[in-house]
Amino acid sequence: MDYKDYYKILGVDRKASDDDIRKTYRKLAKQYHPDYNPNDKKAEERFKEINEAYEVLGDSKKRSTYDRLGSDYSQWQRRGGTPSDFNWGQYGGTRVNVDDLNDMFGGGGFSDFFQTIFGMGGRQSPRAQTQGYQQELEITLEEAYKGATRLIDSDRRKKQVRIPAGVRSGSKVRVAGAGPNGMDLYLIVDVQEDKRFERRGDDLHATATTSVFTAILGGDADVETFEGKIKLNIPAGTQPEQVFRLAGRGMPHLKNPAAKGDLYVRLKVQIPKYLNPKQRELLEEVSKIKF
Repeated sequence: MDYKDYYKILGVDRKASDDDIRKTYRKLAKQYHPDYNPNDKKAEERFKEINEAYEVLGDSKKRSTYDRLGSDYSQWQRRGGTPSDFNWGQYGGTRVNVDDLNDMFGGGGFSDFFQTIFGMGGRQSPRAQTQGYQQELEITLEEAYKGATRLIDSDRRKKQVRIPAGVRSGSKVRVAGAGPNGMDLYLIVDVQEDKRFERRGDDLHATATTSVFTAILGGDADVETFEGKIKLNIPAGTQPEQVFRLAGRGMPHLKNPAAKGDLYVRLKVQIPKYLNPKQRELLEEVSKIKF
């Protein structure tokens, strides 16, 4: 059995970030997707290779195991070792259910190399004989917060699919029988960036703006949330760039939507560019008072 270079298959550097790997995978998966290359066996095989590579490099635990294997195998080759003599089975620490993975492409969809390193082995279940296809699905961050529905064409019929709240980019939603010829369809969710919020896990990060007078004297500032605007209490003497934590205002947990992360708000203090004569007079008077 030969070593499979998943980095070469995706065309990424071994030090590539998770985000770079994900973006490259999405581009290649779309390029070689069977729906865009009907009856093209070479494109289908390339598509399978790309998905197998991403199953490993897109998962931190499997990628760590694979990197350790690659380093050891390179040393083995330099010492004159051959693939047939290498102990592939010693790297089976990160296991996945091969039946579920092969369900994506039908039996035999993943290589012997993959199944030796990551698979449970054994016979495939009858469920694994059903082929499936992947399709990218873009949703907004707000839809990821609230959950969403999509209408998908299935055998000339419209099928409504529910996207659960809390999904992240890379999440897979299985739609039974919605692919070509009654095959299963796997929607690969791609959550788009939002100008108002930055997502970090289940927490959200945002900014709010207030006047210098409110920062000094105290008051309220408007804060955007996916449930509408709320008032943030600004204590007197608040400093620019101070961060406020709003518990339970973040993203819902995928497996428990009732529980949510937090919203962190960084306060921007707006200094007026122009003052009328009265404002300038009062500020100049205040500036003469020693604190």
